[in-house]
Amino acid sequence: MPKMKTHRGSAKRFRVTGSGKIMRSKAYKSHILTKKSQKRKRNFRHETEVASADYKKIARNLGLR
Repeated sequence: MPKMKTHRGSAKRFRVTGSGKIMRSKAYKSHILTKKSQKRKRNFRHETEVASADYKKIARNLGLR
């Protein structure tokens, strides 16, 4: 059976930590920033863990599991 290929779009959007969590960047931070508060924009900088409902699908795309 051939090797599984990594989904390149997913590889650019997600990263795997040393403990195996899949991290993603937050949405809504690219435009129309004038109406968003400074605190809200600052919090967009941090990564967050992928939801458990999406984990299996994303892990398969990244070549895990």
